[in-house]
Amino acid sequence: MRARHVLPAALAVAALVLTGCVDNSTPTTADKSGDAAIGDVAIDKAAAALLPSDMAKEGVLVIGTSPNYAPNEFKNDAGEPIGWAIEMSDALAAKLGLKPEYTIANFENIIPNIAGGRIDVGESSFTDNAERQKQVDFVNYYIAGVQWASAAGTTVDPDDACGLRVAVQATTWQDTVEIPGKSEACVAAGKDPIKKVALDTQDAAANAVALGQADAFSADSPVTLYGIEKLKGKLQPAGKTFDAAPYGLAVKKDSGMAEAVQMALQSMVDDGSYGKILTSWGVSDGGLDTITINAGG
Repeated sequence: MRARHVLPAALAVAALVLTGCVDNSTPTTADKSGDAAIGDVAIDKAAAALLPSDMAKEGVLVIGTSPNYAPNEFKNDAGEPIGWAIEMSDALAAKLGLKPEYTIANFENIIPNIAGGRIDVGESSFTDNAERQKQVDFVNYYIAGVQWASAAGTTVDPDDACGLRVAVQATTWQDTVEIPGKSEACVAAGKDPIKKVALDTQDAAANAVALGQADAFSADSPVTLYGIEKLKGKLQPAGKTFDAAPYGLAVKKDSGMAEAVQMALQSMVDDGSYGKILTSWGVSDGGLDTITINAGG
């Protein structure tokens, strides 16, 4: 998540009555489970040997996530975290010989909780960048670009959105970096600024466009394409994918966890379990052959 504001009451009510709204509760053909791939995962003893001794003794991997960014991480009808990145994290724990234990947290609280030792791994579509690397280390597991969407039948150019209302999920990279930067460029060119609409969840951002509350929304490419598919003809891609950057699993800085997670994920790439999970969710285009550490700029 390229990195929240409360959803206005009127918009929240409208979203509830919107036919085909993105609510992440009813699985579609895109919500395929990769659990079969997890069953194929064997412990990598070399990776497990790199774990901190207390973690290996307890046998638990505490994973922090903010599950509102489908299809990467979101909730099923029972309120449990699901998604391709959740399944990857399940498989990672199995590869390390640990039991995954999920802590649901606000996106902005995950990294501080890693630094404070309350979470072992942060999985919430974090874009690895230099600023975040000051607080945590990142094990890079996927490449995602930015993709805009607009209402079906409209024309929106992400490179010329001056004066438009653009919805984003609060605290993401789109909220804190992309839209403010583009808006400043508009003002510098003597044009109207972009009217940023920062909302609590990505579902709300997509619904805002479908409801006419925003002209477009910006999110990571797998998230935008999933939202377009869920809203069945109400949205369309706006422009092409741009600014590709790595997602990273966040771990405590200089703790040795990065090396253990890197080795485990590379083992998953090599044995095919990583690819099975991505393929089952239709997101294999961003898959990596080599797992890296702190590769984001």
